[in-house]
Amino acid sequence: MGTCLYLGAVILAVFIAAGAEPDIKVVCARDSVKVKWRVSSHFVPYAARLFLGSCMPSKWQLLASGDGEAFFDYKFSECKFTKQIKGKNVVYKNELSFRPQAKGRPVVFKQPIECVYKRPEGWIPPFLNPGSGVSEGQSNLVFHMALLNEQLTGVAKTNVIPLGSFMPIWAAVEQKSHQPLLLLMDECVAATTPKLHPGSHVHQIVGNHGCLFESKRGSAVFLPRYHSSAIILYIQAFNFGLGDEVYIHCNLVVWDDGALGQSRKACHVKEHGSWELLDDPSQSSVCSCCDSVCSSKARRSVDEPHTSSYNTVLGPLVIKDQSGLISNATTVGSLPGGSL
Repeated sequence: MGTCLYLGAVILAVFIAAGAEPDIKVVCARDSVKVKWRVSSHFVPYAARLFLGSCMPSKWQLLASGDGEAFFDYKFSECKFTKQIKGKNVVYKNELSFRPQAKGRPVVFKQPIECVYKRPEGWIPPFLNPGSGVSEGQSNLVFHMALLNEQLTGVAKTNVIPLGSFMPIWAAVEQKSHQPLLLLMDECVAATTPKLHPGSHVHQIVGNHGCLFESKRGSAVFLPRYHSSAIILYIQAFNFGLGDEVYIHCNLVVWDDGALGQSRKACHVKEHGSWELLDDPSQSSVCSCCDSVCSSKARRSVDEPHTSSYNTVLGPLVIKDQSGLISNATTVGSLPGGSL
């Protein structure tokens, strides 16, 4: 512990004395990144504690001055890079860190690393691509999605949402004669168009098979369920398409049993900063892939539970600054029977 405190004090002293940003150079390639991180002689004995995400330096060089240079050369599929869609860009994110002690102990220094690329021509979210093989409305199931009021007792009476306020998005499937069904939001994006096309401006909310990415950027969670066949996404109105019509596009998926795994889950980041599984926090390890790539492979067998999926759209919603609310509000979505 004494060593950790000493190193922490040394790092702070070094950066304060330098009076500038750390000496880090980043080169983004087509599907990888190269990073050169020059550190002072204080850190040379601890080169093995420098990380890019989960990766150690791929090369280390000791300079004549006594300083050192750590080189990282990795693909985005490695080191737990996260991939996000932001408007017309694809963003890969990670961070450099100095971790004097084993994982789980505090990071003394970290620096975000980001590579931004133009979204490929013709790209639309895979779950809305007709070529992806997703079928809609299988087994005659009836799906619903709606914006709820603040009390969560019914459909909101307005589609205008002040920036920064919460908007509860409810989704459900009518079970009818089916045995209990588990409903999940597999993928969700916000867009400025009711139909997605290659030029659509989008903001990713849920991805990677049920990972609530918005919970890493702000105060968003999946609320505790009142029934397995319904789910409520409690999300803060974000700065996207302000003043224009915004539509929430989701791929809703149901299983006829409660089996959970990397490809079927609802995960969000809680107050402690780690991913948690909505339906069983004790199994939160299935959420660990949310910071990398979650497998969609399913073992085929005669006992495999029946799966159905449906692409649905909620909107239009209008996100406004409180100083610019409009009055031509409309009711959004519908609830079967008029209540939860």
